[in-house]
Amino acid sequence: MSAAETLSLPRQEFGFAHASEAEFARILDFYQVRWEYEPQVFPILWDLSGNVLESFAPDFYLPDLELFVEMTTLQQRLVRKKNRKVRRLRELYPSLRIKLFYARDFRALMLKYGRSALVAELSGTVGQVGRRQEAEPAPEASPDATIDTLPGSQLAGEGRSRAARRRAGRRAAARAANSPTT
Repeated sequence: MSAAETLSLPRQEFGFAHASEAEFARILDFYQVRWEYEPQVFPILWDLSGNVLESFAPDFYLPDLELFVEMTTLQQRLVRKKNRKVRRLRELYPSLRIKLFYARDFRALMLKYGRSALVAELSGTVGQVGRRQEAEPAPEASPDATIDTLPGSQLAGEGRSRAARRRAGRRAAARAANSPTT
């Protein structure tokens, strides 16, 4: 469905999978960039009989740019899976152009267009931008919470991705900077 066809549809009835996709579509509409929402599904894995086992449907297609855009702001834990699917898509369909739009890209876009108030509610995880205490109440500390905040520890963030360890370190530094000194 193109932007011209969707202008008559209320956004809540259009069926976006996530509010960030609706916001991205609003920006594209504002700049009069033609787009289609999940227009094509690409098979990326088959069994030996030729049956499709896995497929991938990028979120947006921008026909004037001949570019597919996949948003990963819904749940950051799915980024690895989406990265794998995009790599497979590029391998199988080398002429296809696709851009993976990460949560940080979406936050930067929202900040650029003065929509920073929406970032927390539209990004996949509440509190990714700004202080955690403002976005949601701090959860009770788990028994291993101190392990994640000890930057010099060999156990710090064990089993977590490098990006997750960096985020945990930044949060710990922000908490330390914002805590009152006695």
